[in-house]
Amino acid sequence: MHRYTILDVFTDTPLAGNPVAVFADGSDLDGEEMQRAARELNLSETVFLLAPEDPAAADARMRIFTPGAELPFAGHPVLGTAFVVAQELGADTVRLQTGAGVVPVTLTREDGRIVYGEMDQPIPLVEPFERTESLLRALGVTRSELPVEAYRNGPVHVYVLLADEDSVAELRPDMRALIDLGDVGVSCFAGAGHRYTTRMFAPGLGVPEDPATGSAAGPLALHLARHGRIPFGSEIEIRQGLEIGRPSLLHARVDGTPDRIERVAVGGSAVLVARGEYRLR
Repeated sequence: MHRYTILDVFTDTPLAGNPVAVFADGSDLDGEEMQRAARELNLSETVFLLAPEDPAAADARMRIFTPGAELPFAGHPVLGTAFVVAQELGADTVRLQTGAGVVPVTLTREDGRIVYGEMDQPIPLVEPFERTESLLRALGVTRSELPVEAYRNGPVHVYVLLADEDSVAELRPDMRALIDLGDVGVSCFAGAGHRYTTRMFAPGLGVPEDPATGSAAGPLALHLARHGRIPFGSEIEIRQGLEIGRPSLLHARVDGTPDRIERVAVGGSAVLVARGEYRLR
C-alpha cells in the first residue's frame, strides 16, 4: 500500500481548481507502474516523490505523469507537491527536483497554515509553430490576435489569442484533430490589462481540457510581455476551468527585458481534499 495525498490546486475551495495526487514514496516503483497508477487515477497529473539526487540542491525529487505520458515539468503538480513537502518539513521554501531542473517554491502561511505558493519556473524557449492553419482549423477559429508561437519549459504550449472571453467560452475544438498536432498544450485566451481568461486543451497528453495549467501560465505572461500587451514585471491574473466546472485562479509574472528574461514566477493557492493508501501491485 502506498500513501497518497490529493490537493486541489490554484484554488482555496475544495472540489475546484486542478486536482493532483502526490504519492509520498515512489522509490519501489518503476516508470511503467507509475504510469499505470496515473492512468488509474485519471487526474490531470499524478506525482511520485523520491529522494533527491543531490540533497544539498533539492529537498525532494518528483516524477510527474498525466494519464498518457510522463512530463519533465508541470505547474500545478509542483505547487501541490510543494504544499505537501513544506508541511512535512515545516519549511517556508522548498526546492523540488523535476526533469526540467530544480524548482524553488516559496510558501506563505496564515496562522501556521500554508495558503499560497509561488514557484520560479524554468525560463521557456520560444519556438516557431509550423502548423498554425491546422491548429486554427481544429479549434474552429479563423485567426489569432497575436502570432501563434510555441513555448517550451518542459512541456510545449502554443498560444491563440481570441477577440473576447465569449469566444473562448464558446470553443468546441475537434479533439481528434488536436491529437494529430502531437503532444502539445493549446492555450486559447482573451482579456486585457492584467486579467485574462484561458482554456487549455492537451488531448495528445491524455488531458482533453485542463482546469488549471501552471506550466502554461508563465509562458502566457511572457507571450503578452514580448508582444507589448503588458509591461515586463507586472503580474497578471488568469482564470481557467469555468467551462468544466473547476474554476481556478493563477498569478503569473515575468521579470526582465525582451532580450534577457530573468525570472518567470507563477503562484496560487491549494487545498488538501483527501489522504489515503493505494494498492499499486
